Amino acid sequence: MTYPTYAPSSRSYDPGDWPVKTFKALDGVEVRILYGNRRASSTFSLSYQNLTDAEAQEFLDHYDQMLGTFTAFQLPVSVLKGWGGDLTPFEPSSSLRFRYKEPPKLDSVKPGVSSVSISLLGVLS
Repeated sequence: MTYPTYAPSSRSYDPGDWPVKTFKALDGVEVRILYGNRRASSTFSLSYQNLTDAEAQEFLDHYDQMLGTFTAFQLPVSVLKGWGGDLTPFEPSSSLRFRYKEPPKLDSVKPGVSSVSISLLGVLS
């Protein structure tokens, strides 16, 4: 099963940082070593408002199929609908995948209507 293709109501993306280790001498001199050539530790939060309960259930089903926080997956480009920036990091040819940071959070708005919040961690493959 692929990640549900609904466009989120809101999203928040932190692209992460390059892996750097900083060493500071007793006299205050700082040395920084770069340990990679790609950003790591990105996070992506998605919020979906006013979904039907069946649509909200798709997020729980996907979470179960990914074995919770264990399996990384590709996000569909539809989660970026409305974003005019660079989509390169999210294209299927990219090495960036995501895994769940925690279980999806569901809020029942009224009978038959739910909102879902998703927190993801970026994984380089």
